[in-house]
Parts: sequence; structure tokens; C-alpha cells
Amino acid sequence: MTPDGRITSEFDDTAIIEPEEDEELADLELVVLGLIGTTVADDGLVERAFVHAADAAGLTTTAGERAAALAYVRRTRGQSTRAVFRGLTGDDDQAEHANALFESAYADLVAAEGVRAVPGAEELVGLLRESGVAVALTTGFSRATLDAVLDALGWADLADAALSADEVGRGGPYPDLPLTAVLRTGTTTVDGMVVVGDTATDLAAGIAAGAGLVVGVLSGSHDERTLLDAGADAVVDSVAALAELLGFADEDAEYDDEEYDDEDDDLADFEDEDEDEDDDEDDAAALAVSADDRAAPATPSALAPAEGSAAR
Repeated sequence: MTPDGRITSEFDDTAIIEPEEDEELADLELVVLGLIGTTVADDGLVERAFVHAADAAGLTTTAGERAAALAYVRRTRGQSTRAVFRGLTGDDDQAEHANALFESAYADLVAAEGVRAVPGAEELVGLLRESGVAVALTTGFSRATLDAVLDALGWADLADAALSADEVGRGGPYPDLPLTAVLRTGTTTVDGMVVVGDTATDLAAGIAAGAGLVVGVLSGSHDERTLLDAGADAVVDSVAALAELLGFADEDAEYDDEEYDDEDDDLADFEDEDEDEDDDEDDAAALAVSADDRAAPATPSALAPAEGSAAR
């Protein structure tokens, strides 16, 4: 730990900030939580729906094209689905068509297979609201898809607000979703907002909105290195560890961490994680997102396989 209270991570050039109680978060008013990958388990449904839509729209016809498109989807997770398809096609009409196919495919998968909450997510929202903190759920999906997921989980009234990219103007990395959450919940200042997400895009949106704290979770798309590079003030295993981080831990609560084990969720544990290695270097490379990648507009070249790549 450094003299200013910063807990150093395994990476030499970064530090994970542990907010001090009654200091940074003394005026906490709003927590903005991402949906898929943050509060709702993905279970691969998103990628399956993207593959179906890309094939059905004629965007991918070979294994190599499909692999390249999927890698692009992983890099841009957190953006609106329309923006992702616009990056893949370079054409607004094609993007709209592919997006409609995706939304339909994802809705069918949700109806057929269901969705499940990330362990501890529902309890966290209840605990925060009982403590007087507003909660907003946000997603890059359409309003129709958002409602389908919320209905499947029985979450229609879980949070104070639930927002989709298509109803606020733009998804991440733009600040529209968190700023709209501020307005919808009557939050008095962006400094009183915490933004939580599983992608670099989620965190970029929070930073752009001026959030007092941005927190990455490892229950979804992007890894610790990517989230730290995106500007995360803290990274935790899942939302089950968030209440303790924010000073709202319910000592009597018992979360089922079968999927996301938070046995050592204290942020200080990052000091001793030198032994942790990524199991799949290819996936880590695919998920690596630079600041330029987040800020730069998507281009039609996203469909082209990487140089030297083979069809898989």
C-alpha cells in the first residue's frame, strides 16, 4: 500500500483504489450497474445470437470471417448492438437488418433457455435501495430485449431505473446511459454516482459521465488487465463483492458464489496475485481493448481476418 492509501496491483503502472469510508463515497447517491455480464450471467447467449445474425444477414460466410467478426464483438462488448453491427458492415441499412436479426435471435434464446442473475446481484440492489441509494440498470441492447431479460428474471421493478442505449441516444463509450440514469433518479451530482460494468466500454462511459467511482467486475467479458487499462478505480470478482467495497456490506447476507467465487474479495488480495495466469492467451488477446479502440469509430475492416489468421 502506498502512503496515500492506494493498494498496488500486480501491474507496475497501475493501482487499485480502495475508497475510504466517509470520504469519497460519503455522498453516494446512485449506483449504475451494467446488465449482461455484470448483473445477469451471459452464458454465451450474446455471442450465439451475434453469430446467428451475422450468418443470416450474409455478413459472414466462412469460418475465418466468423472468427474475425466474433473477435470484434468481444472487443466492443458494452457498445450498443447497432453500433457494433455498424462497425462490422460500414452500412447503416445492413447494420439495422443485422441488429434486428440479433435482437430476435437473442429473445428466442432467452425464451427457450432462460437467463439467470449473477449471484448476489439481486441482494445487492435491494441492500443499496434500502440504504437510500438509487440503482439503475443499463444495457447496449434495445428496450425490447432489456424488458425481455427483466421479465424473465422477475426484475421489472427491481431497480429505480432500467435504461437501454436506443432510448437515450448512444451507448458506451459515450456518457448518455449513466447521465440519463442521473436525471431519471434525481441524483444531484455526478460525483455521487458509481458506475459498475464488466467491459472497458462500460467504464469509459462512466468516466466520460464524470462518475465519482468506476468499478470493473470479472464476471463478464473483459479481464482484469483490460478493465484497469480502461481506467477502473477498482476491480472485483463480481457484484457480490460490491457492497463491501462501497461500505454497505450486510454481514448476515449469504450469497451463492458457486459461479463467481468471492472467497478472497478484499481488494488487498490483488497484491499477491502474481501466480494468476490467463488460461487462454488467445481469448485474452481478443478481449484486449486499448483506449484508441474504444474512442475510434468502428470501420468495415473489422470483418477482415487478422493477418496470418486461418479459417477455423
